[in-house]
Amino acid sequence: MTLHTASEIISFIRLRENDIAEFYEKLCRFGKNCEELRRFARESRRDVVLVQQAYNNVISDALESGFAFDIEAHDFEPALPTDVSFPEAIKGALETETTITRLYSVAAEQSWSLLGDVARAMRTIAHKRQARIAKLLDIMVR
Repeated sequence: MTLHTASEIISFIRLRENDIAEFYEKLCRFGKNCEELRRFARESRRDVVLVQQAYNNVISDALESGFAFDIEAHDFEPALPTDVSFPEAIKGALETETTITRLYSVAAEQSWSLLGDVARAMRTIAHKRQARIAKLLDIMVR
C-alpha cells in the first residue's frame, strides 16, 4: 500500500498506534515489566495526538491537494496470540517498533520542506521509538 497524502499517513499511523497500545497492554498478561509496557501503551496513544495536533495546526486544503508523499507502507497489525511465550512476544514488539519507527522517519524526511511541524513531531517520535527499541532489547536479555 502506498501512502500519498498527509491525511493518509496520519490515519494509518493512528490505526497502528492504537493497535500497538493494545498489544503492550495485552503483554502485561505475562506479569513481567507491566509498568514499562503500560507506559509504552500510553506513549503510543500520546504520539498519535502529537502528530494529529501538528497536522491540524499547519494543514490547509490547498497544501493537502498539492503535496504528496511517496511512502510504501507495509501494513502490520501487532497481535498477541494466546500461545506465545513472553520472549516471542517481545521479539514481535521489536519487529513492530522497527516498522513504525521506519515509517515515522521516512514520513518526517519526506514532509520536512512543506510540513515542518508535522515532520518535527514525527522525527521526535522516531527518536523516542529508538529508545523504546533499546528498552525492549534490554527486557529481552533479562
